Amino acid sequence: MSDAGPTRDVDRRDDADRPADADRRADIDRLVAAGRALVDAGLSPGSSGNLSLRSGGQLLMTGTGTSLGSLGGDDLAVLGADGRPIVDAEGQPLGPRPSKEVALHVALLAKNPAHRAVVHVHSPYAVALSCLEPWADHSAVPPLTPYSLMRLGQVPLLGFVAPGDPAMGDLITDSPHPFRAALLSNHGAVVGAESIEAAVSSAVELEEACRVTLLTQGGARRLIAPEQVRAITASWGTPWTDAAALS
Repeated sequence: MSDAGPTRDVDRRDDADRPADADRRADIDRLVAAGRALVDAGLSPGSSGNLSLRSGGQLLMTGTGTSLGSLGGDDLAVLGADGRPIVDAEGQPLGPRPSKEVALHVALLAKNPAHRAVVHVHSPYAVALSCLEPWADHSAVPPLTPYSLMRLGQVPLLGFVAPGDPAMGDLITDSPHPFRAALLSNHGAVVGAESIEAAVSSAVELEEACRVTLLTQGGARRLIAPEQVRAITASWGTPWTDAAALS
């Protein structure tokens, strides 16, 4: 959930890192549309989940306690790239207090520097799969369909820390696996992408992959062959580092 987290350091800086007003407005509109899309897809129950988007040299992030289905510009915190709130000349933060899961977003963006956006959701199938032992060390989601391989690649299951704990960022940083998406144990999913639209699409694909994984649990699964996994992920540029686990 998106309740307030611990007090954070602030970042006093001028407007050098702020994009032009038209670009900022467009980024706000993208986040608003992304929030609605996630709610419409059933991925954000209640006020759960949070979004972030690089905007110039700054980071826009949904504020604490906001509903993704009814976002407005006033619901977005303005942060530095390090996740610290940016303040005005009077020392007042630009926007509301950000979600307490800032560290998760900052760490995933740092892991994948080409990415601009992060989506974190508590969607039902992702949460359910995050409560089970993973299929393999490098991916909780087995290669059952080509679509998750094309969009996501491997999806490791990371450890559990309490929501809002800064150690959430360490889960990302300390993982030995490259990934665009991960499950957080007993918590939910986090996805990064080059745009907020792509991150939303990937979050939807991950939810479907988790659903298929759960539906086939306990059955005699037919996995995609290792050479096909390698070919698909290489073609689409998605990570898959342990083909031996398919043998």
